[in-house]
Amino acid sequence: MSARIERQRVLRGLLAKHDLRTQAEVREALSAAGHEAHPATIGRDLEEIGARRIRTSDGQLAYRTDAAPAIAVAPAAAPDVLDEALRRYVLRIDAAKNLLVLRTPPACASPVASALDASGGPAILGTLAGDDTVIAVVADGHDPSQVAEALRRRSSGAQLATSSPVTSSRPTSRTSPDRSLP
Repeated sequence: MSARIERQRVLRGLLAKHDLRTQAEVREALSAAGHEAHPATIGRDLEEIGARRIRTSDGQLAYRTDAAPAIAVAPAAAPDVLDEALRRYVLRIDAAKNLLVLRTPPACASPVASALDASGGPAILGTLAGDDTVIAVVADGHDPSQVAEALRRRSSGAQLATSSPVTSSRPTSRTSPDRSLP
């Protein structure tokens, strides 16, 4: 594997795990991972992997790759991608008729919608993402309230707001969350 390809692979991983806000921070992280690079090289790498700066949940800008890993992963890994997107970005889930409304921080709705589309199973027909809101259409035969609760459980660990006062039914263990949607 060429040094460039390996460096870009490591860079994608760093951007997925850390809020790197400047090219200097990217350079330091790459250096700590064993990849020394000139600032111009880092700029080219960021462009080639499709990285862009988006607002994080704390309102600051940080580099992210265009789509969450949901698009590039094998189907077997899709549930983990959805779980990660739910944990990382979703603040609130509400159900209304056959729709779910998922609230995210600004600029974070697209990765959640992509993850739902890729791994939401037969309960989710499709999604529409805005800047900070995802609308998910629940298929006939599935109870939107149960699907919303299943998504809340899958987010295991994140304290999501809910339109109902009952949030204590979520499992406290992260070892084996229920990954099925009703």
